[in-house]
Amino acid sequence: MHFALPPRKMSIPPPYMPRSNRLPMLRRSRFKLIAITGLFFLTVIYLLTRGNGHPKLKKRMPTGNPPVVVVTVFDEAKYGKGYIDTIKENRIEYAKKHGYQTFFANVGDYDLKGAPGSWTKVVAMRHALTEYPEAYFLWYLDQNAFVMNPQLKIEDHIMKTAKLTDLMKKDHPVVPPDSIIKTFSHLTGQDVDFILTQDKDGLSVGSFIVRNGEWGEFFLDTWFDPIYRSYNFQKAETHALEHIVQWHPTILARLAIIDQRLLNSYSQGNKGDQYKDGDIAVRLVDCVSAGANACETESQRFVQQWRTSFGKS
Repeated sequence: MHFALPPRKMSIPPPYMPRSNRLPMLRRSRFKLIAITGLFFLTVIYLLTRGNGHPKLKKRMPTGNPPVVVVTVFDEAKYGKGYIDTIKENRIEYAKKHGYQTFFANVGDYDLKGAPGSWTKVVAMRHALTEYPEAYFLWYLDQNAFVMNPQLKIEDHIMKTAKLTDLMKKDHPVVPPDSIIKTFSHLTGQDVDFILTQDKDGLSVGSFIVRNGEWGEFFLDTWFDPIYRSYNFQKAETHALEHIVQWHPTILARLAIIDQRLLNSYSQGNKGDQYKDGDIAVRLVDCVSAGANACETESQRFVQQWRTSFGKS
């Protein structure tokens, strides 16, 4: 069976046909379509440019209420209740003096997907940002540490722009003693959103400050990324951080390393700078590996000291 073939196109075009009555209408429709399209794009441009100043779309800045949140994570399975209560008392008294807030979390509060419990500090800091969106700064301080000098305020002691510019170590190896990756030399205090110290082994994450803001959220989310938690670093979140700051300039460009005693003095001098009277805080780093009783025993020589200093202030 044969099917009819479609008609072949003529090679000779038909003679010119006079304009039909429909053409003016088509032209008007085309002009109308162009006008509507143009109006649409102008509206979009207007909304995008106006949105930068619109109160609902404008980026909200923290009000500083509270100025600082002190974050601490507790491991109740390793430390006795008396010791933990003493640490909480220390934080609360310091916060009351300056109008700060405290944020306490426990190992086990968050699903770490099998990662070591020390990772809790990162997600707890991120949680604190959500709970206190108006705070200027978050200060993480480990459970094996005491605030010793109640006179020092974080926003004055470290975070003032001019002072931080002077305090931050520039062109300095990120991981001592001879890392080829160094802190940027051109940064000033206003460029910095993450402040921490080093000890003899590397970056020390037992005491650090994060400025509240979009970058702070991005940084904590990056640090807590599942890919880093799954790497099985020897020192968990500490080595993960050292990896991040050395391989990601976006993080390094907002980081400042300051002298250890400004934020993170140690009770013993074999691993880092030893505490001296007047330092803001002391960490009992050697007691951690020795167990809870060791920390509680070593803490006794500092408990009376901080209570006395708080009573005099």
